[in-house]
Amino acid sequence: MLRINEFKIENLSSDCFTDNPAPVFSFSMISSEKNVLLKKAILSVNNWMEVFERQTGLVYEGPELTPFTKYLAILEITDDHGETAKASLEFETGFMESKWKAAWITDGSYQFKERKKSPRPMTFKKDFSIKGEIEQARIYSTALGIYELELNGRKVGDEYFAPGYTSYKNQLQYQMYDITEYLQKQNLLMVIVGGGWAVGSYTYKRMNRIYAKRQAFLGEIHIRYKDGSHEIIGTDETWKVTEEGNFLEAEFYDGEVYDATVKLENSSFHNADIEKMKIEPQLLVQYGSPVKAHEQFEPVSCELSPSGMLIYDFGQNMAGVIEADIQGRAGEKIVFYHAEVLLNGELYTKPLRSAKQQAVYICKEGSQQYSPRMTYMGFRYVGVSGISADKIKLKATALYSDISKNGSFSCSEPMLNKLQGCIEWSAKSNFVDIPTDCPQRDERLGWTGDIALFASTAAYNFDMSRFFDKWLKDMRAEQNPGGGIPMIIPMVKIPGQLEMLFPLAVDHWGDACILVPWAEYMARGDIELLRKMYPSMKKYIKACKFWAGLFSAQKKKRIWSLLFHYGDWCAPDMTYKEWMKRGKWTGTACLAHSSAILSEIAGILGEKEDEEAYRKLSLETAQAYRNILMNENCHIKGGDFQTGFVLPLQYNMLFEKDKKRAAANLVKLIRDNNYNIKTGFPGTPYVLFALADNGYLEDAYKMLLTDTCPSWLYEVKAGATTMWERWDALREDGSCNLGEDNGSGGMVSFNHYANGAVGDFFYRRILGIEAVEGGYRRFRIAPLPGGGLDFAKGDVNTPYGYIRCSWIIEDGGFKLTAEIPAGTQCEIVLPSGRSFTEGSGSYCYEEKIG
Repeated sequence: MLRINEFKIENLSSDCFTDNPAPVFSFSMISSEKNVLLKKAILSVNNWMEVFERQTGLVYEGPELTPFTKYLAILEITDDHGETAKASLEFETGFMESKWKAAWITDGSYQFKERKKSPRPMTFKKDFSIKGEIEQARIYSTALGIYELELNGRKVGDEYFAPGYTSYKNQLQYQMYDITEYLQKQNLLMVIVGGGWAVGSYTYKRMNRIYAKRQAFLGEIHIRYKDGSHEIIGTDETWKVTEEGNFLEAEFYDGEVYDATVKLENSSFHNADIEKMKIEPQLLVQYGSPVKAHEQFEPVSCELSPSGMLIYDFGQNMAGVIEADIQGRAGEKIVFYHAEVLLNGELYTKPLRSAKQQAVYICKEGSQQYSPRMTYMGFRYVGVSGISADKIKLKATALYSDISKNGSFSCSEPMLNKLQGCIEWSAKSNFVDIPTDCPQRDERLGWTGDIALFASTAAYNFDMSRFFDKWLKDMRAEQNPGGGIPMIIPMVKIPGQLEMLFPLAVDHWGDACILVPWAEYMARGDIELLRKMYPSMKKYIKACKFWAGLFSAQKKKRIWSLLFHYGDWCAPDMTYKEWMKRGKWTGTACLAHSSAILSEIAGILGEKEDEEAYRKLSLETAQAYRNILMNENCHIKGGDFQTGFVLPLQYNMLFEKDKKRAAANLVKLIRDNNYNIKTGFPGTPYVLFALADNGYLEDAYKMLLTDTCPSWLYEVKAGATTMWERWDALREDGSCNLGEDNGSGGMVSFNHYANGAVGDFFYRRILGIEAVEGGYRRFRIAPLPGGGLDFAKGDVNTPYGYIRCSWIIEDGGFKLTAEIPAGTQCEIVLPSGRSFTEGSGSYCYEEKIG
């Protein structure tokens, strides 16, 4: 029997809204038969029908879609066994390219000029009445700042921080809400607009008014009546505004101050003003993954600290907010403090730098609930002052973008399972609308290097399709004319930052324009993403070539030492200057690697001349690394270091004889260092692969299972529930490493996902699940057991359905079970080297060990 498992438009299976004139469909299928492949798929939309022989990338090419219209898409499929199945989904268009009738409004009397502060939130309101029986009502809204809607006392929508963070000068999301069930005869719409990313204090320089001088709001209420008439109520000067609302302060770093005693009916409202916008972004209906509330945690303990503060431990470091049930007295002020770690029984807030991470609540009388809405915190521990423990009940709610879980991994080693949890939670905590570096201190920026190296791991664990698509759209918009990719996306012009002076290309950071879409393509098979990113990729590699070739000649023109590199960033026991001195190794290796990937992408896109040109560039750069940066025995000139060997091994830059030499040199370094990690950001994702794939599998497992500092399991042993920025963020004596000894003072985070890129090894080598073709239409299951593990299991959700795999070692034998989704083909390779090629279905293999 055949059935359609998932049918999606724009990577959504429900609540599908789009402004894309050519939306893209995909589907997966399930069959009770084995070796099932798709024969044909018939897609019908808007009097258009097309026959496809693939399951992904089904592009609508029918009659022009019209704004504010609901469409039905019907899918009929037939497999190669003659079985058929049918499914449908609805989607709705937004404005498309039609103009808004509403105007941007603000409070023109509010002149916010304070430096390093955030503006006071604005509260807008609109009273309106209904003229008849309603068939459908929608509100379309956006803001410069972050906003929330409340209609007749009910919150509209379930996301946080709308409209989200984008490259505001280029594009801005708007939201679309169904408010049909909210409306009454007389209605009151309230809108709170905080400063957010656009106007509020942001970046470690605490800049404000980065994109606008004050908040502004844009909205249209569209009402369709059953008699066929239509009404639009748009923002204009008749709307009212005040700064005397309940929100006294709101900012991502410092937090929120909320006064529950304020009664809005007593506040002084006045007519709004039309805002003259400094920027004119393209307005697009929500195309990213909105931030929503997810897991909720009860405290595992509540203790009185030596200073007298109540301290709640939620057992999990996270990005999120508290939820408080309070028995309060009018005017009573409660302060909630947030931190990741404790020191001597008190909240340790020094790593927050200038960020306060506080929520202040001024009570009304009696029973009440409070949870921040205009901010979020990075925390495990919450300190509370101003109320006794018997008058408050506290929970914590994790906030992150609405990315669904995509994979799972577990094994017989509990510490590795805990490490997998750390990896997942660091990702969740830093996928708050953009891929941030950390969720707690005065930063939370979209650093490109972190996600470039973590993207593959992220795509195993979560469905990153809409999240990445949104962020990469900003990247394309922010790329500078010289081809350089800003180190932060969306780009913020931070005073003193070097890339403001030069069109920089920075290895591994800028390479996010290649590494992130490539990881997403391998996970989801989205060739349209590659097509959209291809011009940016080419411009970026051109910039890399320029810096590598400047003031160089002959073979040295491929050695990339200019102009700026982070190098072996965050390698342990080194200063930040020493990290950066390794830039010509990390840069040259990265140029070889990204050129090779770009050659492969060019081939996929049918760009044959480019394919050959980039292949040649990659080979020349790899040879330059080998001949100029290594000596005849493949040692690193200037002194061996782990990353210096890891990158050319993982990036396939060496011929077989040299690979053996480099691998031997690497394993000697690692053994001499007692299997402790010595790599920085660029080498960490790949060090275990460099060992395991070059004849040193057991050494890879020893390194993975080492629990002394610095190592992955040292963090787990120390009680981490998320990944750390520094391997020794918490030293063995219990003190916190703020970087005083290496010149990077204050740079320490306990929730920083970059080093969690080791998760790729869990899926690709321990489980053995690896795509051979984009989207897993062809893939491999080739587990490499070792390290004393006696079982591992997991799954990966692909565009074709779930791949499930488990293996166990018992009674001297190895047993593998695998589930292969319909429409795919898998090569199964057992530890002995025996291989099998299978179509869809469930399989079991056994063999003796040794």
